[in-house]
Amino acid sequence: MNSGRDDGWQTAGVDASRLTGPPMPLHLNGAALPMVGRVRMYVCGITPYDVTHLGHAATYVWADTLDRVLRWHGHTVTMARNVTDVDDVLFAEARRRGESFSMLATLQRASFESTMATLRVRNPDHSPTAAQAVGHVVQLAAALLARDAAYLRGGTVYARTSGAAAAAGLDHDTAIALSNDFHDHPDDPAKDHPLDVAVWQETTDDEISWPSPWGDGRPGWHAECAAMVLSLFGSSIDLHCGGADLAYPHHACETALAEAATGVAPFSRGWLRAGTVQIGGAKMAKSTGNLVLVDDLLREHTGAAIRLLCLNRPWAQAWSYSVDDLNSAGSLLEDLYTAAAKPGGDSGVAALPAALLDDLDVPRALEIALEDGGQAARTLIEILALS
Repeated sequence: MNSGRDDGWQTAGVDASRLTGPPMPLHLNGAALPMVGRVRMYVCGITPYDVTHLGHAATYVWADTLDRVLRWHGHTVTMARNVTDVDDVLFAEARRRGESFSMLATLQRASFESTMATLRVRNPDHSPTAAQAVGHVVQLAAALLARDAAYLRGGTVYARTSGAAAAAGLDHDTAIALSNDFHDHPDDPAKDHPLDVAVWQETTDDEISWPSPWGDGRPGWHAECAAMVLSLFGSSIDLHCGGADLAYPHHACETALAEAATGVAPFSRGWLRAGTVQIGGAKMAKSTGNLVLVDDLLREHTGAAIRLLCLNRPWAQAWSYSVDDLNSAGSLLEDLYTAAAKPGGDSGVAALPAALLDDLDVPRALEIALEDGGQAARTLIEILALS
């Protein structure tokens, strides 16, 4: 689905061709990641069964910032952000409310998109949904079976993903624990290996299902994202974004599925996994109810202040939310606006790329903008969408 977003946005504001010095590539995770032409970016989206919390917001604000920085430097970015509307927790919540899962997903998605607009997170170019991708998951399962990278047990297709844990740098016990946490059922006796995952899972008569060559069933979670990426972008992408908590099993298994099906590696050239947001010493998560809701914060704070709260730190760093920090972000934002009203600041504009292209070093870019003021501050406000 095309959002109608204006691809001409990248030419607005500062013309990157006017910056002094040689072109600078993006560095991510400490490694140079040069881009040529169109940048293909995929962002792991929401499971639309409840309202948006600050942990979600931080991930999408960082992905949006990466998009904006690349566009400001003259790249054309095509971004996809999915909606996981085929998921057990969504189905369970719909049953609890007495609603259809599709209606619940539609309403929660609308609420999410409204919140994102308040935070100045731009609409993606593509918003694929898991329900729309069911046919592509069937194709993925068939490709994996054809390459002997998957096997059939009853009506379920399991992929051979036991190597994904080692590729992610995890030992077996840690991988098993995470697999349990994310409901990948490592104790399933039908599996050849406990860390294999279901690409297509058989369902019973009373469950939501779709037809397939192996009987009625529905996609596995990791297969949904792999299939959506492959169907939209082909065998590989430039950037993949999501929360740090998704590194394993989701991102690792998604990668294993895509690479096994296509024979092309790497699946993604670069990864941005935003650090988890904590409250009371525990990760913010819907499943535990340990939440700070963005809409609650917006009653007393601007979207720009919340956005700056998320950005004024290293993107991969886990952090704890506090009201004091949010208030400080609001004060810092006012300081930036004051600096923007000053004359000059042209030298600061020329210094901004070194910060923003170096692992999205927003704190350093803020130092430059506050010190130089003027055009540097105005430019940073534009790039980071803090107006």
